[in-house]
Amino acid sequence: MFDDIRPYRDDEVAAVIEKLINERGLQVSIASLKLPKLYRFFPSFACSIVKLSLKFRAKKFHNIEQIQIEVAKYLHHLIKKSTDGFSFSGIENLDKSKPALFISNHRDIVLDVALVNLALYKNDINTVEAAVGDNLLHQPWVADLMRINKSFIVKRNAENKRAMLKSSKQLSAYIHDTVANRQQNIWIAQREGRAKDGIDKTNSALISMLLLNKDKQVPIEEYLEQLNIIPVSISYEFDPCDNDKAIELAEKEATGSYVKQEGEDLKSITQGLVGQKGRVHLEFCQAIKGDFADSKAIAATIDKEIIANYKLYNSNLVAHATLNRQQADTSVLAQLNQRMEYLSDEQKHWLLTMYANPVYAKEQLATGIV
Repeated sequence: MFDDIRPYRDDEVAAVIEKLINERGLQVSIASLKLPKLYRFFPSFACSIVKLSLKFRAKKFHNIEQIQIEVAKYLHHLIKKSTDGFSFSGIENLDKSKPALFISNHRDIVLDVALVNLALYKNDINTVEAAVGDNLLHQPWVADLMRINKSFIVKRNAENKRAMLKSSKQLSAYIHDTVANRQQNIWIAQREGRAKDGIDKTNSALISMLLLNKDKQVPIEEYLEQLNIIPVSISYEFDPCDNDKAIELAEKEATGSYVKQEGEDLKSITQGLVGQKGRVHLEFCQAIKGDFADSKAIAATIDKEIIANYKLYNSNLVAHATLNRQQADTSVLAQLNQRMEYLSDEQKHWLLTMYANPVYAKEQLATGIV
């Protein structure tokens, strides 16, 4: 029932790894990133070196847990190198005996869920199965790479409405079965695509999808208890992709659309992982409980939790002050100006806006608008 979307299992690891080692696309991606000069002049030789390295490294992987441990080691190194500190709180809000459906705001393609996993791993809590949209899986080997690391597929490219409904029902059943029956944590972003403008808003269609599997006789309150939705608020002091996001937002405003370049998603993934992020904080919020009128009411409650627990940094406050022509910390403003050095005035406005929007959101929450 779920074989086309579920993560790979332990007994499938050996075959998938063998397939990945021999995948030319993966070899090219690693060689161009790790051995750029050699790949430029001797691409076949560079790919051969990558293949040998993959073969050697893969010898120690016999199950999913071993892969997860290796990923955790890489994350520790990555966070040490690309942040000024990663903090998290709210672990006390988690019932360790009960699996959860974590729904977080979405700023980075890969790192958001990786940080959730790292916080759980550090507290001896089972890591999540992560939702990944098939729009990011242009090549079969990319899907294999994600599914071997506890990711499941969200089908977004259905041919028609009927096919989309069928996919949504399958996904809803999979998520409920995974949390309620298989006792496995799950992560999914609050909406499709990153919040490039800094506005963290849950798509009520996501909640409607989650409820598709609910029997009509079961009250929403009871079904939410089974899903155990935990909102997660992730705050980055600086966004490594802020320039690219500002360029995209300015173009959309000017022309009404934006066309991605080939390989743009892979570039964003790499930049998001290795780029400097300043400080990063993650907050596990209170579980979503109670009776709700509809999906919109549930989405609004998730939004309140994420916004209330979002950590504002000086980058947010200074951007907000600058847009409102107020006095701002000159050292932080200098940092922002340096990031905007090669942007047009319209693009600079969007970059400041994406940093300022969480401040506006908190102001609206305080006045009861959200």
